Amino acid sequence: MKYLSFDLEATGLKENDLIIEFACVPFCTKEKKIFHDLSWHTFIHCPSFEELKPNLDPWVIENNEKLIKKANATGLKLEDFKKQFESYLTSSKIQTLFNNSKITLFGKSMAAIDLPFLNRDLGWNWMRKYFEHRQLDLSSVAYACVDLDFLPSQCTSGSELMKELNMGDVAHTALEDSINTAKMYLEIIERYSKDSRGSHSS
Repeated sequence: MKYLSFDLEATGLKENDLIIEFACVPFCTKEKKIFHDLSWHTFIHCPSFEELKPNLDPWVIENNEKLIKKANATGLKLEDFKKQFESYLTSSKIQTLFNNSKITLFGKSMAAIDLPFLNRDLGWNWMRKYFEHRQLDLSSVAYACVDLDFLPSQCTSGSELMKELNMGDVAHTALEDSINTAKMYLEIIERYSKDSRGSHSS
């Protein structure tokens, strides 16, 4: 299977928060390959940090000030983000890779903000035009692996899953997180695809 792994950073997790960074990278489970040369990354414009600060969560204030300031200074306007993303998705290399078909999105905990925010900002019909209505979520894969006793229970946390797979800490930057999410899934497949009869020990 081929997927488009994506991640976004936002001003928070609330309904009216804003996307400030987006990145994606295709990968193939059959080839066990991440197509780094086909990755795409951008910042999306937002109001200034000072303007947003009164309504930001403490974690965002502490960890994402530089990211918000970068998005404010250099980010694309939302309509330009949509146009450039569309150009990326319709490019010959991406179309060829995905056999001129709708693309299956891949990410981590996508139901939290990633898919709701993209549906909101890019439009329901736009998302259905380019993407399959089914997605693959690493968080769901992790829960299944815990239930199957392939992984310890703490691996339902993305940061703990990264540690279990010897991949260090979560970056909280869109491009690195989209790449690492794909790497984690490929590693899980590599570890457990030959253990379908439960012969491994967790």
